Amino acid sequence: MHRPLLARVDSVALRVLLVVALALGVAAGASARDDAAGHRDVALSKLPHEARDVLARIRAGGPFPYERDGVTFGNRERLLPAQRRGFYHEYTVPTPGASNRGARRIICGGPPYTPDVCYYTDDHYASFRRIRE
Repeated sequence: MHRPLLARVDSVALRVLLVVALALGVAAGASARDDAAGHRDVALSKLPHEARDVLARIRAGGPFPYERDGVTFGNRERLLPAQRRGFYHEYTVPTPGASNRGARRIICGGPPYTPDVCYYTDDHYASFRRIRE
């Protein structure tokens, strides 16, 4: 037995409205959490405590436990907004249980102790999230 035509139309209309509402909601939410380059934001409070410790060290000017901390980040992957050479610096975020530096980093751009922007990566530069404080 077939449903009446009106019931089928209402069902289709409801599905279309649901898809449109979801699309609008996702787009509105994304724009509030993405930067101009499309990087997702991450709240400082949502970062691992090791990352929060590294940010505190950056603002204090150190000390840093890894020899490579503070070196210029070349942005060879071109995933961060383009800037002059020397704008970005990288810092290791310790990974518990790792026998090496691990994959986690914070990349900051701007003045050394008062950076303009910082990004977090937990996949060794494959993706970045802008840190929102």
